[in-house]
Amino acid sequence: MSSGDRLFTPRFFVMCGFTFTVFLSAFQLLPTAPYHILDLGGSTFASGLFLGFLTYSSALSAPLTGAIADRVGQRRVLIVSSIAITVFTVLYGLLTDYRLMLALVPVHGVFWSGLLSASAAYMTNMLPERRRAEGIGYWGLSTVAALAVAPTVGFWIYRRGWWWFCAVGVLLNIAMAIIAWRLEDDRKVPHHSEPHTGGMLEWRVLLVSVTLFLYSFGYGGITSFTALYADANQVRPQAIYLTTLGLVILVIRPMAGRLGDRLGYKRVFIPCLVLISAGLGCLALGGSRPLLILSAVLFGTGFGTAYPVYVGYTMRDVSAARRGAAFGAILAAFDTGIGTGSTSIGWMIQHHGFRTAWGFAAALSALALPYFLVMDRVLSPSKRSSA
Repeated sequence: MSSGDRLFTPRFFVMCGFTFTVFLSAFQLLPTAPYHILDLGGSTFASGLFLGFLTYSSALSAPLTGAIADRVGQRRVLIVSSIAITVFTVLYGLLTDYRLMLALVPVHGVFWSGLLSASAAYMTNMLPERRRAEGIGYWGLSTVAALAVAPTVGFWIYRRGWWWFCAVGVLLNIAMAIIAWRLEDDRKVPHHSEPHTGGMLEWRVLLVSVTLFLYSFGYGGITSFTALYADANQVRPQAIYLTTLGLVILVIRPMAGRLGDRLGYKRVFIPCLVLISAGLGCLALGGSRPLLILSAVLFGTGFGTAYPVYVGYTMRDVSAARRGAAFGAILAAFDTGIGTGSTSIGWMIQHHGFRTAWGFAAALSALALPYFLVMDRVLSPSKRSSA
């Protein structure tokens, strides 16, 4: 392997550390903030708005913040966003009116989207092209690791007081800013001399990424309601689905990217869409323990493989100077799907039952495959059949 194909560099591990810190902070805040809103006198509906406002604000602003990162520098956006989120965490600790917290969340979401789109573009630009999906897969393990420990740690700190919780959050956010400041300035890399042709948004990527909306809709419901589904069917432990899903993704992610790099991104992505639909279909069939485990394995294999492979597929046709905007478009579709799925599936469960809701999610995800094939044929600049 040539030195130009080297994946595990010091800068790669620094970015993994940055991402782990980002999601450690986020996954501590997201599950605990609703409880604090309830403590301040807010309703259950109000407590649910915290995640909803953050998700939709991030999704809607991601194409813009990604394009800004292309123009002013991804490292600079990472530093500014980390400092801004530090300020928001301080304010959350000081405020005693939950309505003011909810008013701040949409602005918080803008800087959150800046962190996600700029860090993804920065990482993609430093990865060797022939191992891009593999690198994205390994990098994604930083998020999975943070998700595995952050909620438990967050609730443990929260029980000692909201002030302590916010103080720890501030320290994590300051650490994010320091790590970002120590990153190599991407504006000194040759690709930043490329002209920024086109508008602020990557419309082609956004249109193709509707595919992600169609299948992440079901993921939004899975994260919110599979524990309730298990409980309704007297399955123990309640978290068996999410635990199985996390383990499957943890195992499959590193292999998934390598497979896409070697066999072709489209060849691997298409079966992923089939597996995602099959996993949701299993949930529609019933909520027994075997069906829950089978669904988690099928969905986890497809979902865990799909993202790094899709990134590899998309970025082959995007210039380095436009990757922030491209990742913004991907995040917009993905986050909108998760937020809409969580809200809509909750409504359907309440009015029509679990199996109908899962059936709708499965049907919607089944549309992802024909939609992707049509958009690939119509919009892809490269017609390489092996991709």
